[in-house]
Amino acid sequence: MKQTAHIVIAAVAVAGLVCSLGGCTVKATTNSTTDGVNNFLSSTTAKSWVTEDGLVKKEEKVEAFVAINFENLKQDMARGQGEYLTSLGTLLEISAGHRQKFYLLARAKYPLLISSERTTPDAMLAGLFREMSANKTLHMVALNR
Repeated sequence: MKQTAHIVIAAVAVAGLVCSLGGCTVKATTNSTTDGVNNFLSSTTAKSWVTEDGLVKKEEKVEAFVAINFENLKQDMARGQGEYLTSLGTLLEISAGHRQKFYLLARAKYPLLISSERTTPDAMLAGLFREMSANKTLHMVALNR
């Protein structure tokens, strides 16, 4: 009798655990997130950003990063600091010694780079490269693009 009670309790516990994990919800969330990113990527560019292995191509990393993180990046640019702006600087291979100038440039040129609600990631990035090419310190980074 005790053994049967333990089996029933164990079965109920396992059933409760399975129900609480919500595998369907996790799968649905993962699928909708993945689908959303795939749809976004396919709708924002005519070229493919990814390799056959599903990795972002080296030459497309900056564009992909800016497109995917545009809203957060705009906030960081307006402040002249933040993890998204730092990550962009890293992807652009701006040396640690020049990062502060990059941050200052992003903040100072923000009104020009993000001129309206309709500014696209591509337009902002093109403007950023123009401003960097006109800067004595950052022009080499822009020339390499």
